Formats: sequence, structure tokens, C-alpha cells
Amino acid sequence: MKLCIDNSRGGRGVFAGAPIRKGECIMAFNGRLIYSDELPEPYESVDDHYVQIGKDSYMGPSGGLDDFVNHSCDPNSGLVITNTRVELVAIRDIKSGEEITWDYSTTMYGDDWKMNCQCNSVYCRHVVGNFIDLPDEIRKKYIQLGVVPSYNL
Repeated sequence: MKLCIDNSRGGRGVFAGAPIRKGECIMAFNGRLIYSDELPEPYESVDDHYVQIGKDSYMGPSGGLDDFVNHSCDPNSGLVITNTRVELVAIRDIKSGEEITWDYSTTMYGDDWKMNCQCNSVYCRHVVGNFIDLPDEIRKKYIQLGVVPSYNL
């Protein structure tokens, strides 16, 4: 699958180089497994590229494409987490040239960290935070799509 890093709204992002079908694995996230007490101080996950993959575990930055996949409140993909395997899967068909995005809130649990959202989607919630804080209909949608890790169910 051809993916590329390019300029995105306010930074860098990952873009599809060819159409991607719903359900297709876009990429695996690869990084070192760390626990919450090992997160850098101060924890600035916007710049640090840490992804929560368990109640107290995170995947650190890999230095690869997975570090550049941006958040959207109206994403076209989501993370499927099985133990420490993390895969980004298309939750709808994605056109060539479209930016690949996922909703960071789907993996966040018990985290005090919040981020102001600048996705500019008509569905923008303006704040990225814990999964439990999402509106009921959005949580149900993500659960039905299979992109909510077991620790958030």
C-alpha cells in the first residue's frame, strides 16, 4: 500500500497514495511498549507521539509513518488493538490523496491530558479527551466499527 507524508492542516500528515477499501489494514503501529510511569515529563503527547494501548500501557514513537497519522473527529480509520499489536484499519473507503486520520479519543482511558482539536470537520468536538467523555452515539458508532480497545468497553 502506498502511503506518503505530506503537509497537512497545521503540520504533517499521512496520505493515501491509492484507494483503500473499508476494512483494509492500512499500517501497523510500531513503537516501544512503555507504561504510564515511564512517560516523559512533561508529557506532551501531541509532540511525543505516544498512543495509549492499555489502561496503563502506551506505544512509544516509532520514527515511522505511524507517528504522523493525525486526529479527526470524523476519521476514515481506527486502531484495532490486540494485546500489543496495533493496526490502523479503514472504517470507510478512502480515496487516493485523502489524509488518513483516526479519532485519538477511542484509545484514551483515565488520562488527564486533553488536546484542542483543529480538525475543522463539521463534526468537530473541539476537544480530544477520554473515550468515556464522548457522546453516547459516537461511542456506540466506534464500538460497532470495532475500533475501541477492550479496556474502554
